Amino acid sequence: MARKTSTFWYYISKAIFAVAGWRLGPQVPPEIKKSMMIAAPHTSNWDFIFSRAAFFLMDVDVKLTIKKEWTTIPVLGALVRSLGGLAVDRSRNNSLVDAMVQLFKERDELVILITPEGTRKYQPKWRKGFYHAALGAGVPILLGYLDYKNKEAGVGSAFWPTGDYEKDLEEIKAFYRTKQGRFPEKGVR
Repeated sequence: MARKTSTFWYYISKAIFAVAGWRLGPQVPPEIKKSMMIAAPHTSNWDFIFSRAAFFLMDVDVKLTIKKEWTTIPVLGALVRSLGGLAVDRSRNNSLVDAMVQLFKERDELVILITPEGTRKYQPKWRKGFYHAALGAGVPILLGYLDYKNKEAGVGSAFWPTGDYEKDLEEIKAFYRTKQGRFPEKGVR
């Protein structure tokens, strides 16, 4: 089976992990072809670099939803797409949740990465879009994490949303309380 990750990004990612002393933890189960991946705790700009590197090393073609216009800019658009930028045309539909559900319906394999906190500051109230997109598309939520204390990047168990958002969110947050962000005081409580 061919690698999904380009050789260039794979070796850049290996170098990042080697220099920073990071390692991979549990990975995406191979039988899961579609999922909403959440990334928490999100406390630093470094989170993007380490998480993107981790997914290149795991050979998981993670996508980040981004305005269509960002993917069409010469040179910059190619870079955005190579890092996982997935164009979403918001002019036809103003609901990002509906757009993500549609993207899942159109593809046989898709992992969309979301930071539900929506900020690098402490945020007690998470955005609900990831949950409703997973529920609407009938896909699991994967619990992607960066644990700075142990210098480990990994993926927790697949979580299937039940429709009871508050109960499910508490279970998801309980997992993240065991992971330490770069700035612990900004993490999940």
